[in-house]
Amino acid sequence: MLLSLDSSVSALDQFQEALNVIGNNIANVNTVGFKSSTSDFADTFSQTMGSNATGPMQVGTGVMTSSISNDFTQGSITSTGVPTDMAINQNGFFMVKDPTTGAEYATRDGEFSVDNSGYLVTSAGMRVQGYTDAGLTTLGDIQINNTGAPNGDTSAVSSYSFSTDGTVSVQLDDGTQFTRGQILLQNFSEPSQLTKEGGNLYSGTTAAGALANPSVAGTQGLGSIVTGSLEMSNVDLASQLTGLITTQRAYEANTKVVTTSDEILQDLVNLKR
Repeated sequence: MLLSLDSSVSALDQFQEALNVIGNNIANVNTVGFKSSTSDFADTFSQTMGSNATGPMQVGTGVMTSSISNDFTQGSITSTGVPTDMAINQNGFFMVKDPTTGAEYATRDGEFSVDNSGYLVTSAGMRVQGYTDAGLTTLGDIQINNTGAPNGDTSAVSSYSFSTDGTVSVQLDDGTQFTRGQILLQNFSEPSQLTKEGGNLYSGTTAAGALANPSVAGTQGLGSIVTGSLEMSNVDLASQLTGLITTQRAYEANTKVVTTSDEILQDLVNLKR
């Protein structure tokens, strides 16, 4: 069989995969905290036909996808005016925990809210992690209530706020104010090793080289927390549409090679007649 047919068929498979990646990027152009992906290609095994004075004579047998990598550059930060919305300016990830399974995930999506039990949660109910006590010593689920109030004050919570370093401040009905806890951030030495789990969540934090413990925003190379704002998708729509066009043209070119190879094979078959 003609090697050109094998090569072109492999190209059709890989360009289809590239179109899937581009399509997913475009579909998430408005997804909060979404990080776009890029597919990279590499040639496959080359068949050696012999050698001459300049070296071996080789013919390639196609193409393969060498990697599909995530682009973790920061998206634009947009003000929402919602007190529980948070964005990370520069490096870092929020850590959230599934209260059912106990599994922890990293995310750049800071579209949080406070549930009926006072926990700071994601839209899927994952609990935001950090210091859970006024002394900022205990790690766990961030909860907004009167626990830890001075002198055992049991007044109800009237309001709360978040600072750029993640400190959670609570004010009670009687005017008492105190620090309830602090949202912490995590950083990774190899974020490309993170695995997308859907819902803007990432697993594989150990393989990605997580810090020994989450740290305070603005330390350990971490960025600051921007309250009342969200980080939007980092998808560059113009570049994605350009990539869509070039991939489509490459796909069309390889379908032409398949057609031409088929015609040559048909001519060979017809030689018997």
